[in-house]
Amino acid sequence: MSARTPFEQAVVARHGWLQAVATVLGAVIVMGAVAALGLWAAGAADLPDNAFPRVVAATVVTAVGGTVELAGDVGGLADTQGGLTVIPLSVTLTGALALAAGFLRPLRHRAVAGASELAGWAARILVLWLLALLGLAYAARKMFTLSVGDAAVGDITDLFGVTPRVGFTTDVPSTLLFGLLWAAGVLVLALLVSRGAPLPAGLLRFQASVRPAAYAMVVLLLTWVVLGTLVALVVAATRGHAAETLAVVLLGMPNLVWLTLTVGLGATWNGRVEGPFGLPMPHVLDQVLRSSDTAALDLSSLAEYDGRVWWLMVVTALLLLMAAFVMAARSPARVRAWQHSLHMAVALALTVLMICLVGRISARYGLSVLGIGDLGGLGGQLSLKPELWTAVGLAVLWGLVTGFLGALLARPVRRRGMAGNGWKR
Repeated sequence: MSARTPFEQAVVARHGWLQAVATVLGAVIVMGAVAALGLWAAGAADLPDNAFPRVVAATVVTAVGGTVELAGDVGGLADTQGGLTVIPLSVTLTGALALAAGFLRPLRHRAVAGASELAGWAARILVLWLLALLGLAYAARKMFTLSVGDAAVGDITDLFGVTPRVGFTTDVPSTLLFGLLWAAGVLVLALLVSRGAPLPAGLLRFQASVRPAAYAMVVLLLTWVVLGTLVALVVAATRGHAAETLAVVLLGMPNLVWLTLTVGLGATWNGRVEGPFGLPMPHVLDQVLRSSDTAALDLSSLAEYDGRVWWLMVVTALLLLMAAFVMAARSPARVRAWQHSLHMAVALALTVLMICLVGRISARYGLSVLGIGDLGGLGGQLSLKPELWTAVGLAVLWGLVTGFLGALLARPVRRRGMAGNGWKR
């Protein structure tokens, strides 16, 4: 094996193990800080038995696709039923941005990088990420003694010696698997989005079609989050509930605004809210989901409670045009309008598919003694699932139209490749 040249040694030094440690540690710290602030605003700092750090760890685990399971221990005469599926996408988004920034930083100012070099740099990060995730998975476990509240129910539990205890634990293997896939996906997406990141020579031919579309989708998603955060802050300043609003912003703002993006496209989500559970979203959405056993959440059902919801379609159309314009402006001039249309359709369809997969919510919990269910009003359920393929189909249609219009709007500002590769009419 030939010795490394001084240039190759310098490259390795710029993204060795020390830099990988800094990247992973920075992402974990940022995610933990956002989760802790959001949970503190939601009142979780008052949990007994110093459980707050473990709840923070559990939140970070779920943010990267890990599995946190509800657990119960109420004795032989009692039973608990529970399940929770929700991803705190504010924490997810923050961690993705931090991990991507650390991954891309040593690769700046280079046009091409070898596949082995990129794979080695990514492997260092992923190995350390797995170790960090393993520690978080074992830290995210806790049991609590539960107060049932109702006096009569309390007498029953005392009579039969039932002490309800509930908590959470992690499925370590699935957490490591999905956490690894999440981190690998973030690194791949970072390479696709960043114009300044180097690619292996064999992949350079794809950057004209893939990179502008990927960048436009990231801009679209981040714009929705920024707009939603600004609206939330204005509402908090004018109507109060500052702590609750901060909790939503720091834990679930993308859950809310990306759902409204799909609704603005015309998609439908089916859901149900029953019992003490609530959704981190405007009251009108909660009203719709409590209106029947399985309610359809779409523009028409929301408009029955507030006619201003129809403006959501207008906002969606404008932001999609913005994304299509950005995509076309960053593309070579040789790319025709119909090609932009196809690129936008594929990119938007994949984006909506991702939103539908990560935006699902399912929560249920119940406590019973001797077959007596819903003790103390503790039982309830919450679900929210999209009509997946209808949403993806609508995204394709919107992408075809806005991609073509965005390409036409971008014609005056497109400069790359104009000489000899101008637009063909």
